[in-house]
Amino acid sequence: MKLKINFLVLYKLKYNEMTTSDLKNVLIHKISEIDDISFLKAIKVILDSKTNNEILMLTDQQKEDIMASKKEVESGLIFSEKELDKEIQEWLSVK
Repeated sequence: MKLKINFLVLYKLKYNEMTTSDLKNVLIHKISEIDDISFLKAIKVILDSKTNNEILMLTDQQKEDIMASKKEVESGLIFSEKELDKEIQEWLSVK
């Protein structure tokens, strides 16, 4: 049975017919055979970077900055990139 599964996996890999689910199952199987703790930790770091569901904690200062920025937007105190570029060009052209 294991030989049949491996042949099917190789066939799917060769002909790019492996689905995401197939690939996940292959990876789970291969990872379960690894005993090298440092290698497993490295894999965990990679996986954590793609599945990071951690809640971002903001400092009080960051929260205040966000609220101040929201108030500026609500008050119309914002400029488009084009407007800023134009203003910079005008400023640079004055000698």
